[in-house]
Amino acid sequence: MALPLVVGVDGSDSSLPAVDWAVDEAARHGVPLRLVYASLWVRYEAGLPPGDWRRPSEQVLAEHIVAAAAERAEGRNPDVKVTTGIVPKDAVDALVRAGDEAFALVTGSRGRGEIKGLLLGSVGLGVAARAHCPVVVVRGDRAGLEGAHERILLGLGDAGTSTEAVRFAFREAEVRGCVLDVVRAWRRPAYDRDGDRLRPGGPADTCEENASALIDALLKAASAEHPHVRTRPAALEGPAGRILVDRSAAADLVIVGARRGTGHLAFQLGWVSHVLLHHAQCPVAVVPGRR
Repeated sequence: MALPLVVGVDGSDSSLPAVDWAVDEAARHGVPLRLVYASLWVRYEAGLPPGDWRRPSEQVLAEHIVAAAAERAEGRNPDVKVTTGIVPKDAVDALVRAGDEAFALVTGSRGRGEIKGLLLGSVGLGVAARAHCPVVVVRGDRAGLEGAHERILLGLGDAGTSTEAVRFAFREAEVRGCVLDVVRAWRRPAYDRDGDRLRPGGPADTCEENASALIDALLKAASAEHPHVRTRPAALEGPAGRILVDRSAAADLVIVGARRGTGHLAFQLGWVSHVLLHHAQCPVAVVPGRR
């Protein structure tokens, strides 16, 4: 049985496009959709007397939210199988746990109750940092959300963080029938191997050649498995975060890899991932390497 695509719902404005995006994604891959609401309302309501009328029960609110999300999903595509779940746990912990048996996790860019003006909510950031399956934070303009660009952008890091991201990107490009742009950013060093400062206009170094060679090496296996996917590789000089954010304006999805460790190392995201999660102009997929 196919693993479900899990989307976190909380009734916020940003969760609505996340549900729509997740329905379309589930349909593309032929997987079921699971809508999950998670909150520590049990802890918050424990101090209230029975039958307290001061505010509606969070349980009732949760049931309303998941029912409305399910109705929205079924209305968007009735062929996608939808199930729901209400979990009385911390939202990040619950979604990360759900991700252990998921095709991928999807969240909105900001949750209910987040401070106005935040670029990314705490749940989206926490899930992206900790989950061991791909995490998609849905953000960006209408064209990107609807897949109008017909282009996916893959930002390549080193081999340790990019192998699974490459596989994910090729699968996405194939089911969408779109172009896969692959970018490896590089920076010219300020000093040579002897520690001497490089002069402007001096001999060209091999940074760009190394970046291009890494692209070829990382794409070789996936290209053979997905021969119909059109790729456009580019080795570009400059800060990776800025390059990818700029190019995300013409993409339907930007994908980056992440390294997952154990202990406190499992709670870290790279700088490029942080920049994209806060500033990308289309949905962002963070794909962890294998444990």
